[in-house]
Amino acid sequence: MAIEIERKFLVNSDAFKKEAINSYSIKQGFLNSHKKRAVRVRIKKDIGYLTIKGKSTKDGLSRFEWEKEISKTEAEALLKLCEKGIIDKTRYEVKCGDHIFEIDEFFGDNEGLIIAEVELDSENENYEKPNWLGKEVTGDIKYYNAVLSKQPFKTWKK
Repeated sequence: MAIEIERKFLVNSDAFKKEAINSYSIKQGFLNSHKKRAVRVRIKKDIGYLTIKGKSTKDGLSRFEWEKEISKTEAEALLKLCEKGIIDKTRYEVKCGDHIFEIDEFFGDNEGLIIAEVELDSENENYEKPNWLGKEVTGDIKYYNAVLSKQPFKTWKK
């Protein structure tokens, strides 16, 4: 159990792909996507995870997070029980200074959306910003995966 502190950004180019130190596919769904809590099932690198996230602070910088590793078989079974709207994405990890940025390139109904996140130890922690980092969207709930599963990027009015 921990408090997760992260900042979220749009990405303005695919230059991050050349800088990636790792990449892998993620498939995830939500057993519950209430605004006060989300229960997520995820398969990442053939490992399953069950995650519970609490309500974000007003600024969207932090929230409670609990995660437990489960088998891929268990995760596949739980994905069948999830609410409509499975998230399919590739995650890239890019080291920048003392931090690792996680960049998610979405597919399916969220294709065209690329979001970068950086986890911090405190809300005021300094971090280097790579050139491909765009507008900050921390706290904008439409970019939360639980919301993207119900209101995908392809349905947004441009």
